[in-house]
Amino acid sequence: MSKVIDGKAFAESVRAGVGKQVEWLKSNHNITPGLAVVLVGEDPASQVYVRNKGKQTLEAGMNSYEHKLDTSVSEAELLALIDQLNNDETVHGILVQLPLPDHMREAAVIDAIDYRKDVDGFHLTNVGLLNTGGDGVVPCTPLGCIMMLKERLGSLSGKNAVVVGRSNIVGKPMAALLLKESCTVTIAHSRTADLPDVCRSADILVAAVGRPEMIPGDWVKPGAAVIDVGINRIERDGKNKLVGDVDYASCEAVAGAITPVPGGVGPMTIACLLHNTVQQAARQHNVELPS
Repeated sequence: MSKVIDGKAFAESVRAGVGKQVEWLKSNHNITPGLAVVLVGEDPASQVYVRNKGKQTLEAGMNSYEHKLDTSVSEAELLALIDQLNNDETVHGILVQLPLPDHMREAAVIDAIDYRKDVDGFHLTNVGLLNTGGDGVVPCTPLGCIMMLKERLGSLSGKNAVVVGRSNIVGKPMAALLLKESCTVTIAHSRTADLPDVCRSADILVAAVGRPEMIPGDWVKPGAAVIDVGINRIERDGKNKLVGDVDYASCEAVAGAITPVPGGVGPMTIACLLHNTVQQAARQHNVELPS
């Protein structure tokens, strides 16, 4: 078995499973899951991301609704749109693309989304459910990471896991998911003492700090599983290149399993967004999906 965890191939299998669940919902309950994505402004990276989300939503057999708003739109107007989507029975998932313009309060916008239609897992109710063992929606990137780890390693119970990064989007929910799998979890960050030694203790090392190639191979325990969440654009040899938060060449030499950048965690994020949308559609109709 290759030590490289192929996120692209894994994402294809997740999307195929989602497609089957969508078809089952249509055939058995006359439900077509719908995902509404709201984009404020014209950030090029966000536009590409939103376009890819819409394309993959349709390919999975779901309805896709895109709402593109000008940067000058007021927070009140955005909140009014979210309220409209909350009350639209054809919409089962709502995603507001981040970051938002400076004149908008991110927390207020996230809180305005009905937690039952939150597909990012950012609403405080879903954050609370995740951290108390409840049945809520899980943030897409950590969900993709845990899926790949379980597929590659099987049971994670009893393993030492180190998450480098403490963001609300990846670090904290990743730690919660690993705890749920009965790992012993350490959250490390910029002020962690002896960070290299902490990383070397990990059977599972998750890098989510947003610093290019910060973690070298000599920080990795031989045979450990390394999940690289970082996507950093750097210039090397006069060319733009995407790299992760780990130095791939040196880490790949000692790791037992590792995700590349690109082609690792990244493709799983949209696949898990589709997964979350189907899950929310089923919850809203009190339907239990087939596994």
